[in-house]
Amino acid sequence: MLAAALLDDILASALALPGAEFDVKWGGARVASIGGKMFLICGGGALSYKVPDDDFLALSGLPGMRPAPYLARARWVQATSLEALGPDDIRRGVARSRELVLARLPKAQRLAWS
Repeated sequence: MLAAALLDDILASALALPGAEFDVKWGGARVASIGGKMFLICGGGALSYKVPDDDFLALSGLPGMRPAPYLARARWVQATSLEALGPDDIRRGVARSRELVLARLPKAQRLAWS
């Protein structure tokens, strides 16, 4: 389980990214999104984020990582500990998640937040 302070810190860094918005969903999960599309979910001592298709299997098999419940088919992973990835690795992964989600938004939104 990830420490609450670390979850708060990673969420804060995600919300500092251009165009990031905060929301609370599903009775307490804190979510960062862009253009109404999620790119980070923090809750229950874990965090989940989207990864590139080519990296999904490798990342989800690392210690402390797994396919994100309900979102694995969309290539999301869940970090439950810092066994394999450190905080900076996770922050970079979350920033990449934002880029992946941004790339799927309509062109006008992409240009506004690129």
